[in-house]
Amino acid sequence: MSKLINQSSKLRMSKKLIYSLLIAAFCISAIGCRYDMQDQPRYKPFKESDFFSDEKAMRDLPENTVARGNLRENKAFYTGKKENADPNVQVETTMDEDGNTVVSSFPNAIEEFPIPVTKELLDRGEQRYKIFCMVCHGPVGAGDGMIVRRGYPKPSTYHNDRLRNAPVGHFYDVITNGWGKMNGYASQIPVADRWAIVAYIRALQISQDPNSKMTMDKSSTDSAGNTDNKDNADNAETEKDSDKAESSENKDADGGEK
Repeated sequence: MSKLINQSSKLRMSKKLIYSLLIAAFCISAIGCRYDMQDQPRYKPFKESDFFSDEKAMRDLPENTVARGNLRENKAFYTGKKENADPNVQVETTMDEDGNTVVSSFPNAIEEFPIPVTKELLDRGEQRYKIFCMVCHGPVGAGDGMIVRRGYPKPSTYHNDRLRNAPVGHFYDVITNGWGKMNGYASQIPVADRWAIVAYIRALQISQDPNSKMTMDKSSTDSAGNTDNKDNADNAETEKDSDKAESSENKDADGGEK
């Protein structure tokens, strides 16, 4: 009987010890926990606030804030515009095939691609063009897409002189910001894909009229003109040296005969 009492007493003592250890462990862990910033009062998104004068808990970003990775210093790549573009510059207009007045000059648009035009870029542009553009502009850019055949206003063909001579920056700007009845696609098409589409549009223009010449940019024209002038000057000097040599030979011949 005494043994049973001793065993029962030891068991109670063991339980008390275990409970004491558990309580001590809990207290130690509680001391190690932090109850400061993560449990402070906070506002949920779009909730009202009595603290700010405009009663908005969500605060506007400071002026000129730029998100990390979105500085976009390359203006030509991200806008299709020249570095010193003048928004107030005068543009030329003309009449299209339907009698509408349309812009025919694009002085602020860049004339050369800001990225290398490769086969991979053209293939990507073809894929994106067929997804976003072909329904209106048609498979070859003639403005005869499926929704146009069903009554939607017809866009200009890419193959008239006005758009064949338009700089590449104009097409990028139209894709980004829209033009006329066309909405912008900046939220749907990434920057690199927009340039891929522009490259494919250029390929379509060349494919439909391979013998025509695309408008050259001013720097290329000046360079070509300087090259031609230099060649002409070199030819003139060569002819002049040839005449001198021939005259000298004639003098030697005359001297020998005499």
